[in-house]
Amino acid sequence: MTETKARAGGVMPAAQTLTGQDMAAYPGAEVKSALAGFMNAFRGFQDDVKQTLQQQDERLTMLDRKQMTYARPALSAHAELDVPHKKAFGAYLRSGDDDGLRGLVLEGKAMSTAVAADGGYLVDPQTADSIRSMLVSTSSLRAIANVVQIDATSFDVLIDRSEVGSGWATEVAATAETATPTIERISIKLHELSAMPKASQRLLDDSAFDVEGWLAGKIATRFIRAEASAFINGTGVDQPKGILLPTKVANASWSWGNIGYIPTGAAADFAPTNSVDCIISLVYALTADYRANASFIMNSKTAGAVRKMKDADGRFMWSDGLAAADPSRLMGYPVLICEDMPDIAANAYAIAFGDFKAAYTIAERPDLRILRDPFSAKPNVLFYASKRVGGDVTDFAAIKLLKIAVS
Repeated sequence: MTETKARAGGVMPAAQTLTGQDMAAYPGAEVKSALAGFMNAFRGFQDDVKQTLQQQDERLTMLDRKQMTYARPALSAHAELDVPHKKAFGAYLRSGDDDGLRGLVLEGKAMSTAVAADGGYLVDPQTADSIRSMLVSTSSLRAIANVVQIDATSFDVLIDRSEVGSGWATEVAATAETATPTIERISIKLHELSAMPKASQRLLDDSAFDVEGWLAGKIATRFIRAEASAFINGTGVDQPKGILLPTKVANASWSWGNIGYIPTGAAADFAPTNSVDCIISLVYALTADYRANASFIMNSKTAGAVRKMKDADGRFMWSDGLAAADPSRLMGYPVLICEDMPDIAANAYAIAFGDFKAAYTIAERPDLRILRDPFSAKPNVLFYASKRVGGDVTDFAAIKLLKIAVS
């Protein structure tokens, strides 16, 4: 009776399973059943997609971990521009194939002395920057001198070595003419600096061999030795002029064009008593404006002797740097150890003190060229690297020397 009333009222039983007759009796039941089946199938498809994406993500993560950072393609536009030249230069070093270099902007084969192109090809920017960074970081005068990069055969430095005249004036009195400053020009010529490292062809053929890094290290080592010697003892003949080349005079009679010196007070060493006095005199022989940025230069043997000096209270004048990169200091001024400075001996100028940013200028062309020679030293391959650099004293008042002498 109840079932008959329910069917007559159009209400579908909630707890009973629908049969074919029920489907016919209730028109919405077929739609609901189809929709439920579709949702179940969609949920299954969604789960399959999620599982597939998760597996793909895990594969990408594993591949990403296996790759080295430097092997990935560069993300910057600047790096992408350097890649063709780097690849072409690497091919030239390994096999002598210069086809890739011929179409590049940095290619050069001119034989003119007006430009720094003595044959060969320009080194790629990464290798050139690596060589320059090694040159600056070593114990050479380059680390504290004034370094300029030029595109000519020489560099002119204008020096104002006199003060502008001045005087007091009153409201009604005529103003007197003052002195005119004197301008002097110092011309620094560029000289060719070269290095010739060699490697076997078999080593170059090895793809795991970092030929660019090897070449940068070899060139930097040769250049460091040559530059360090020339900047100190250079004669100016086919090489830069060193800081010890100008005429040396006693500081009391110093004049422009000469370098003043302070004697140690002993013939072949520091004075046996009050040996630190000459160091103090050397420091204060330099005017205050130069002392603010001044440094000491000496070799290791001289540094070993100076390191033992004490003041009247028994305190060492030498102090080590507080951090790893800080230089040692003497009387509060940094010390550069340069092995090309003279040893302690009679009449030797063992220590230099001054503001070398003002005192010495290094002029160079920024480009570095490589010429590959596979014939002269078979089975080895020679790499002739050349650049042009010059240097000279540009402010004679900014540097003083310590002479091992009585007077």
